[in-house]
Amino acid sequence: MSGLRLILLPFSLVYGLIIKLRNLFYDKGWFKSHSFDLPIIAVGNLEAGGAGKTPMIEYLIRLLGDKKKIATISRGYGRRTKGMIIADGTSTAEQIGDEPMQFKQKFSAVSVIASENRVKAINAIKAEHQVILLDDAFQHRKVKAGFTILLLDYNRIGERSFMLPAGNMREGKTEMKRADVIVVTKAPKIFSPLDQRIVEAKIRPYFDKEIFYSYISYGELKLLHPKENVKEYQLSDINRKTEIILLTGIAKTRPLLDFLELKTKKITHLHYSDHYKFGLKDVAKLAEVYNANSSLQKVIITTEKDAMRLLSPSLQQEVEQLPIHYIPIKAEICDRFKQDFDNKILNYVG
Repeated sequence: MSGLRLILLPFSLVYGLIIKLRNLFYDKGWFKSHSFDLPIIAVGNLEAGGAGKTPMIEYLIRLLGDKKKIATISRGYGRRTKGMIIADGTSTAEQIGDEPMQFKQKFSAVSVIASENRVKAINAIKAEHQVILLDDAFQHRKVKAGFTILLLDYNRIGERSFMLPAGNMREGKTEMKRADVIVVTKAPKIFSPLDQRIVEAKIRPYFDKEIFYSYISYGELKLLHPKENVKEYQLSDINRKTEIILLTGIAKTRPLLDFLELKTKKITHLHYSDHYKFGLKDVAKLAEVYNANSSLQKVIITTEKDAMRLLSPSLQQEVEQLPIHYIPIKAEICDRFKQDFDNKILNYVG
């Protein structure tokens, strides 16, 4: 354990005690949870960020979108506004948060709401919707969701972990029992039954219901600001001679780096903290790194979530001068689990 973690450990013990008491009060009914008469699916995790909540919400939208009128409700982490905001075509990440912005950009027929008070938000929109998806809501116990999906990162299961602030855990593993299903995210697309048994041996002491597995699927590169005179790179254009300038402000970058490193090892990574608010100095640094690179094969790549923040009106003039590409991602349920998972969701909302 590092020195900083040792210093923070007493605060983690206090935090962990507070969380245990809070959960106990909800379990006993001393704190009120609100139930609603329509299907509500909550997606969340035990750690602070990086388990794949946004791709899972998008998976559910794709699964249900042509069957039900859907609304997503997120806190809108990192936004500069407060209260309830229903996203429209003019909304920005600064107003609603980067993840809700991503939902609205990709799924125009879905109602996207940013609100700290999810009970108030549900009451405001429930009459016009048939399904509500709660983003990052495993710890939000004021709403009693009808179906809860808990996400666990395949690469971190079994790791020794500490509660915040010494570690990344928002709740202890014993709280897995509150979920209806667990989805192990970022798994290999194909893995053996032995690998599955090894993973589940670490989960089963805390959870006795169904466990599913998902993997990340990367889409084709897209120019953030397409222009006629700017080359739009395809993934097939990237080879061992290509220089990538990678810009990220997400919690866990390893899967993306692993994917890009299959194509080239020449990656300059400008890495910022999760939900980082890019400013003019950051864009200037990106431009400096890009222009200083003398390679004839060079491309700027960022994540889809980071692209939402780079679309800020305050950055538009500078960002438009750079050939920034973003790479979409999807969560896909691994083949041998997909039919059962989809049916479970469809049966619940049906």
